[in-house]
Amino acid sequence: MPAPATASEPSREIPGRSPGGSPDQLPGGSVRGTDHRDVVVVGAGLSGIGAAYRLQTECPELTYAVLEARDDLGGTWDLFRYPGVRSDSDMFTLGYSFKPWRDPQALADGPSILAYIHETAEEFGIDRHLRLRTKVVSADWSGAEQRWNLGLEVRGEDGTVHGRTMTCSFLYSCAGYYDYDRGHDAALPGLEDFRGRVVHPQFWPEDLDWAGRRVLVVGSGATAVTLVPAMARDAGSVTMLQRSPTWISAVPGRDKRADALRRALPAGLAHRVIRTKNILFSTAVYQFCRRRPAAARQFFTSRAARILGSVELVAEHFTPSYDPWDQRLCAVPDADLFKALKKGRAEVVTGTIDTFVPEGVRLSDGRVLEADLVVTATGLRLLPFGGIVLTVDGTPVELSEQFVWNGAMLTGVPNFALCIGYTNASWTLRADLTHRLVCKVLRHLERHHAGAVVPHARRGMAEQPLLDLRSGYVQRAIGAFPRQGDRHPWRVRQNYLLDSATTLRTPLSRTLDLVPRTAARRDARPQEAHA
Repeated sequence: MPAPATASEPSREIPGRSPGGSPDQLPGGSVRGTDHRDVVVVGAGLSGIGAAYRLQTECPELTYAVLEARDDLGGTWDLFRYPGVRSDSDMFTLGYSFKPWRDPQALADGPSILAYIHETAEEFGIDRHLRLRTKVVSADWSGAEQRWNLGLEVRGEDGTVHGRTMTCSFLYSCAGYYDYDRGHDAALPGLEDFRGRVVHPQFWPEDLDWAGRRVLVVGSGATAVTLVPAMARDAGSVTMLQRSPTWISAVPGRDKRADALRRALPAGLAHRVIRTKNILFSTAVYQFCRRRPAAARQFFTSRAARILGSVELVAEHFTPSYDPWDQRLCAVPDADLFKALKKGRAEVVTGTIDTFVPEGVRLSDGRVLEADLVVTATGLRLLPFGGIVLTVDGTPVELSEQFVWNGAMLTGVPNFALCIGYTNASWTLRADLTHRLVCKVLRHLERHHAGAVVPHARRGMAEQPLLDLRSGYVQRAIGAFPRQGDRHPWRVRQNYLLDSATTLRTPLSRTLDLVPRTAARRDARPQEAHA
């Protein structure tokens, strides 16, 4: 077996080198002069750090590295810096099961979540396996060598980029599905004529000052409903311009029941109880919305009207044409958006844009909304696996022709896994199940002395989109993603209770094909003779 990673490794891995190993044999069975790991994790956000924890606890004999394209770990929570950025899932379920969330805020702000990820990486020694400013641009599976050949772009502190290569036996993408380099361009007509400043939330300028200014936020999704109350504290005025309403629900920013449980129980036990409580509650709300949409519509509209004190305002601006959870439900902690509107610090306008003009935007009904600053919260772009170009023995993988097995692996792609979170619950719930499933697959490989594993799907299985949301950002890009099937284990279910009961019990041999180790793979791993 490969030599285990130990706490004596250096505090940061250096691209192009492998720590430890003998002069002729490096950890993971690589030949001297190459850079090899048993497992490479792509992305050091919530998912990547969670994957690393599971790898080193459930497969401690395997070597691994976490490659991160950005200057720091944190993923989404390092990228987004706009005012008020926060989670829209409670941190008892968005956080890790193995590290209790101790902050009093259930819906946490971005800096608190980023600090939590840093603390986790340091506490469990994951930072010793981290390579920053290292972007995976290509990955080619070699059937003869039974390993991935990765093409990397390594960026120095001075900004220069150098091409590098490394290999791994198993590749695990935890990069999510957002495009970090580009936001969605809504092609707003006449925007170039606007004489004020235009910013996109994904690339928030550090020097931006909106105090006393007229701010126009274009959009009505999670980003917009976060920005509006946060900017309204200092802005002269804030207007949220939406083409159509979004379902918005006020939720407590602090969980009083969780506070009581944490006072009464030990930290670890309290975390498990609170986590279970919140999973059951969020599952019940989702099922209620899907099974009784008319009742759900009535619940959300009446609640918003009670807070705002206006049935008419809710009917015009907060009653979507679609049913709750056809698109992701937006949560506003302590009703901050509704309170900003009620106090007159912000307003919502529902209408369509005719064109931007020098002083603001003209709507199709002729109204002109004047502004000094425009924030285009018009959505994100989706990008499978961080944009990595996958090939198998030099042949490009057509992602849209592949099926996803257990939400974790792809047909036609050996020794490759991906992490996809829930759309109706905390991302991390599914992510952690996937991490543990990947570890089970890795142990399956070792137990059978196999060199590769790849899912096989039955012929004639009906295909469905991977993500079942009708949100615009999903519909614009879903055609480029793999498909899901119509039955387990090819169905990507949005139900943690079912998944937690079945995912790790999936009989691997029924739907996974094992490939015996090639001579090249056996020769590269002499340590196994001593296992």
